[in-house]
Amino acid sequence: MTEVVLYHHAQGLTDGLKAFAEELRQAGHTVHLPDLYAGNTFDNLDDGMAYGKSVGFGNLLEAGVAYAQDLPENVVYAGFSMGVMPAQQLTQTRAGALGGLFFHSCIPVSEFSQAWPAGVRAQIHAMDEDPWFTEEDGDLASAQALVKANPNDAELFLYPGKTHLFADSSLSDYNEEAAKLLMTRTLEFLG
Repeated sequence: MTEVVLYHHAQGLTDGLKAFAEELRQAGHTVHLPDLYAGNTFDNLDDGMAYGKSVGFGNLLEAGVAYAQDLPENVVYAGFSMGVMPAQQLTQTRAGALGGLFFHSCIPVSEFSQAWPAGVRAQIHAMDEDPWFTEEDGDLASAQALVKANPNDAELFLYPGKTHLFADSSLSDYNEEAAKLLMTRTLEFLG
């Protein structure tokens, strides 16, 4: 099956993220879960973002990219929100990347290269009224641009709702119906 590197969001490597990875493993995939926060988790997104800022988002990105360097090339890179930073950079720039799964975030392609790599697939998943995705920093516009420029390789899935980390079962943002559909689509992508 597929080898996946799954990067956590700003609240850390939560139990919900571990459960998400376990569901992928139960489907036969190998999943790596780097802990960029060295065991720290946070009860709310603001505290997690403050911690990430104190460590330095550039440092977290570098650590995430460095983690993958000892892995085989033929990997799918996945990230939840903040974790999309290393996942997307590796998907765009590491030779042999099989694809990218970007949950709750998408970064302009130009941040990491001039163009999306030919034949590399991507899925972006977010809620259609999530202010972190639709308003804050242009994630929705970035996702739409990626899909428009790569209609055969990139897909954007918008789910009804306003929460951000809706696929993490350990958080108050969790939305079971949307999370199940996201998992179905993720497993189809990995298959």
